Amino acid sequence: MEVETGCHSEQMDRRIRDHPILGPLDSVREFPILVDGHTLIAREGEPILATLWAHGIRVTGRTPKRSRPRSLFCGIGHCSDCLVTVDGHPNVPSCTTPVRRGMQVETGEAVDAAPSL
Repeated sequence: MEVETGCHSEQMDRRIRDHPILGPLDSVREFPILVDGHTLIAREGEPILATLWAHGIRVTGRTPKRSRPRSLFCGIGHCSDCLVTVDGHPNVPSCTTPVRRGMQVETGEAVDAAPSL
């Protein structure tokens, strides 16, 4: 798991709780999910990737050949850049899959969905 600051803090939350234009963040249930063995707090209704970004995790995987970082690209589940493994199921798009209580997410272990050339 790669964290923007170079360290992992299970209490780190970078969500904007009170935006100067959009106003305060809506009140929803928050619950823990497990990401690469670390407990992160997720908000009901948000995609997995939003939870990862809120905790400073920008890299969801690496390219198979050159190990280049992958993350958000299309944001609508059509590419393979944000794929993660969820509860043992590989190749789940983290940008469109909502979090749920108790889910286990593994980054960097998703298998490339594109056929090799």
